[in-house]
Amino acid sequence: MKRAGGLDLYNRTACRAAEAVIDEYSTSFGLACRLLGRRVRRHVRVVYALVRVADEIVDGPAAESGLDRDRTRAVLDRLEAETLQAIAEGFSANLVVHAFALTARECGIGAALVRPFFASMRTDLVVDEHDDRSRGEYVHGSAEVVGLMCLQVFVNAGSPGPEPPDPVLREGARRLGAAFQEINFLRDADHDRARLGRDYLGAGSSPRAKAEALQRVDRDLRIACETIPLLPGDCRAAVAVAHDLFQALALRLRAERGGRVRVNNYRKVAIAARAALARAPKGSAGHE
Repeated sequence: MKRAGGLDLYNRTACRAAEAVIDEYSTSFGLACRLLGRRVRRHVRVVYALVRVADEIVDGPAAESGLDRDRTRAVLDRLEAETLQAIAEGFSANLVVHAFALTARECGIGAALVRPFFASMRTDLVVDEHDDRSRGEYVHGSAEVVGLMCLQVFVNAGSPGPEPPDPVLREGARRLGAAFQEINFLRDADHDRARLGRDYLGAGSSPRAKAEALQRVDRDLRIACETIPLLPGDCRAAVAVAHDLFQALALRLRAERGGRVRVNNYRKVAIAARAALARAPKGSAGHE
């Protein structure tokens, strides 16, 4: 006998498929996500699932499957088109895209955020070394708009209709996303150069370029920190954990001379516990 289905079952299956992507790819993100309220948790996870799939297209698996740059770009272009179509129509045969579209339609994530993200992903296929201008454009599309997508979720999930977030919160979300991306540039610089042939910091990721990046991180984390208390209550602890985890990485990046730095599990748990007890996030990446 055919199992009863329908749209509700399809929606649940799509969301579970999207969440499985994050479970496989990110332990730190999963830790922060568990502190989100149920109202927003699923939505944030599916946003990051789509982001991760697009990132993987340009970061290796497509090439390892035998696709050249032109065919990889075609795959990315199709994913963008499927995403925008699903947001407009409310359905996709791609489960991750379908889950994202459900969130986008409920929370007000539209083409103004989706298109810059995919534009930055395409940049990874054609730009090997960035200057200040191209890096700024890349950070906006690859990270700032993802922070703004999450903010749309924080403000609008479960509401009768999406409303634009407060400009102060928008600035905080944008700055936090930028800080996260700059830290990823720093911690992955050797890998990006050796395996992907990319230099996001410019100037061969020189000591000066790294120092300037850490200064930008300090500034962005400080500004973002000031806006966390303004977020809805069921989001603050999780955002504080994410803020403090990346702040800890920034501190390690200052102290380490090479290799990919990480925050050990004991430190992650301590950060999460502090946030769960509703203590404020630390004020600046430059101070412990």
